[in-house]
Amino acid sequence: MNTSGDNEPVIDGEEIARGILEWVETESPSTDAAAVNRMADRVESQFNAIGLEVERTPGEDGWGDLIRARSAGPDGARQDGSRQDGETPGILVLSHIDTVHPIGTKEGDNRIRREDDRIYGPGTYDMKAGGYMAYYAYRHLLRLGGKTKLPVTFMYIPEEEVGSPYTRKFIEEEAAKAKYVLVGEPARDGGKVVVARKGSANFTVKAIGQPAHAGAMHQDGRSAIKEIARHILDIEAMTDYERGLTFNVGMIEGGTGINVVPRECRIEVDMRVTNLADGDALTARLLALRPYDPDVALEVSGGMNRPPYDLNPGGQALFDLAREASLEHGLDLQHTTMTGGGSDGNFTGAIGIPTLDGMGADGAGAHTLHEHILVSSLAPRVETWVKLFARLE
Repeated sequence: MNTSGDNEPVIDGEEIARGILEWVETESPSTDAAAVNRMADRVESQFNAIGLEVERTPGEDGWGDLIRARSAGPDGARQDGSRQDGETPGILVLSHIDTVHPIGTKEGDNRIRREDDRIYGPGTYDMKAGGYMAYYAYRHLLRLGGKTKLPVTFMYIPEEEVGSPYTRKFIEEEAAKAKYVLVGEPARDGGKVVVARKGSANFTVKAIGQPAHAGAMHQDGRSAIKEIARHILDIEAMTDYERGLTFNVGMIEGGTGINVVPRECRIEVDMRVTNLADGDALTARLLALRPYDPDVALEVSGGMNRPPYDLNPGGQALFDLAREASLEHGLDLQHTTMTGGGSDGNFTGAIGIPTLDGMGADGAGAHTLHEHILVSSLAPRVETWVKLFARLE
């Protein structure tokens, strides 16, 4: 811990970077529950060390465990997050500890390393940095002898990268008891925070045709791949950039051999929308797809998994407070327009809780093999966290 000349602890970007690197070293792909739980162990021990009450909820359906760490507010709000009449709604801090990268990436395709101001490694930017920064900021406030005016609940989500299928109910439950939500997802577009996000949906489209020998009995076959190919073109054509609608067929699987008319073919579709009306209408349109070939069966499943949210007056006021605080130490905080990437902030913003997202590190390369953070961004952004923790009321 570094101190100033009068022995007051200071926010140290290099110290923050070292802490982030410890988290990055603990690789935690979403689908590897044991690996995610090793990361959960680390988070649990660090919050226990600073005196917060930690609740660990076992994962469901093969996912890792959920970590919740709670402080008590000055009005005596209970650490379990429940409230009685007169108790104060608090601050909910959302982070996730899973990544999209398989075990071994840290020594392989995106090995952990520092190059000047950049630290590379799997999950650095999305979002080991932001999760650690939130923890460091709260710990720093305690080092200074300060305290929050509101109770704080930290949530570390184990399966955000796959849509938070089991933790969504816990996120919304905690959000209902919160006055503000701060999200440690990475900054965008050169350091901007996020105040609005598109909603997202996932669909599976499966065609079932008739197999046949591709040479001797081609006429007897009904190609599932041919059927799906026509639907791919239709679905991709539904993209409308002016309306903020995008459709992406991101995965395809089908066929058993080059000399067999394929019986089955399946695609996975990603949809992004700016409002719920479009989400509902386009979901209904996809679920109503019918086959071109009457001899081919078509099965469509899926739907919305993250609702969109826009900047509301409460969100604007929260951003204004953050920007005012950041300007005091020379950080001119800005926010993006609506972004297409999803986060757990979608759930809280959509139910109307003022949500400030993208509070993590500046950098680039989310979900890529050049993912990195900028060390120079860490201390100024952590200082904004510290001021918000101390001032929100």
